[in-house]
Amino acid sequence: MPDPNQMILATFIHNSGAHPGGWRWPGAPAVDQHDFAHFAHLAQTAERGKMHCYFSGDSQGFPSISGKDAFAATDYAGKLEPTTLLAALAVVTKHIGLIATASTTYNEPYAIARRFASLDHISKGRAGWNVVTSASDGEARNFGRDLNMDHEARYARAEEFVDVCKTLWDSWEDGAILRDREAARYFNPAKVHELDHKGEHFTVAGPLNVARPPQGHPIIVQAGGSGPGRALAARTADMIFTAASSLEVAKEFRNDMRARAVAFGRNPDHVKIIPSVQLMVRATEAEARRADEELLDLVPEALALRTLSLQLGVDLSHLSVNERLPDLPETNGGKWVQQSIIRMAREEDLPIGLLARRVVVSRASFSYTGTPEQVADLCENWFRAGAADGFSLSPNYQPGVLDDFVDQVIPILQKRGLFRNEYEGDTLRENLGLPRPENAFVANPALGCEPRMWA
Repeated sequence: MPDPNQMILATFIHNSGAHPGGWRWPGAPAVDQHDFAHFAHLAQTAERGKMHCYFSGDSQGFPSISGKDAFAATDYAGKLEPTTLLAALAVVTKHIGLIATASTTYNEPYAIARRFASLDHISKGRAGWNVVTSASDGEARNFGRDLNMDHEARYARAEEFVDVCKTLWDSWEDGAILRDREAARYFNPAKVHELDHKGEHFTVAGPLNVARPPQGHPIIVQAGGSGPGRALAARTADMIFTAASSLEVAKEFRNDMRARAVAFGRNPDHVKIIPSVQLMVRATEAEARRADEELLDLVPEALALRTLSLQLGVDLSHLSVNERLPDLPETNGGKWVQQSIIRMAREEDLPIGLLARRVVVSRASFSYTGTPEQVADLCENWFRAGAADGFSLSPNYQPGVLDDFVDQVIPILQKRGLFRNEYEGDTLRENLGLPRPENAFVANPALGCEPRMWA
């Protein structure tokens, strides 16, 4: 059983790094972001450090960064589909959790439930699903829409989507597979159930054509910071990623999410809050400051300004870089990110140009470059203050930064008793200290019915 006094560590994998200048960093090896060997090295490095999970983000289209020159300065071109990538990584790793992002806005529950059940079987119980709603009009245009769904509609769809997926995973009871050769019974039909779900957004008969996942349900991860996003996460998520610009913001978020979980009748210790930290490790403070400045100088001003507009959901191209941020309409995109950026701009009185340079680096998350001891101190301070159950680490460039964290920071955390020395369990749930969900059809036999196709 994991020690509750030890933190969770995940790594969020971007193509060439979380920093938009990371792919240009002279000290970073040039990598082909379609090369499986690159991602295998990162996953194996994280596993060598006994980290809990390897997390792959995703979108089903390009972000809406206008201007070909600004867009061409990014490494957004070329992003492998994450469940395909993680299924391959499952073969070259043994312990680390594998979390893939999939949107509830432009997918269907049956396909997603099947995909993640398959990943959980292939990885022997190490799969997780990062549940997102698509916030980009660019994605909408790839699925027959001119504009994205509005915020409330996306989250209403997501609520039903997750519920259907969980019920599909339960449509096979544990022990349904018999493989009884003498009786000619491969499975027990009495342990396979139809959903016959008819909801506002979906009609799904079931059952799933994949047996119940080893974990019961793959780990559910969510990162919504708006009111509907927090409600979805508190009700359904095992782990919640958050972009917190300070310890105080992170602590407020964690306290709020734990209280919301209790209101839904859940044990708050079964909801792990994981702030994102974008980082680099350097031998001295002077080297750390210099690395920050040099990386930022690799980001074109046009990209910084257009990224700020994208994150805020408002075109700022008509404003001077020396102006302060005006009052803005509420975005239909990521409301929590917009609110965090506005709060940063107001509290620090930042002109638009400087705000853009800050946002293009961290996207409202916490960004930190320091010595190994300073990075370990940061993690310890947030953890002991009750601001985090652990951290999602986004290396500024890769490979390189993750190796530095594993080789230089994790040993310090282990020496302080804040991080484990070995994996405690076989599945991701076990390593996170989370219970295996009870099967809904076993708990409530009246819920399902015999599949109509067998009548």
